[in-house]
Amino acid sequence: QDLVKNHLMYAVREEVEVLKEQIKELLEKNSQLERENSLLKTLA
Repeated sequence: QDLVKNHLMYAVREEVEVLKEQIKELLEKNSQLERENSLLKTLA
């Protein structure tokens, strides 16, 4: 029982780390796109 629980907890923590990394990348990409968008608006 504990073995299964421990495995699940480990798997979940691993998945959370992956998702946190993806969120970080998306936030960076979003900031970049907002800067580009802002620049293009000033040039338009």
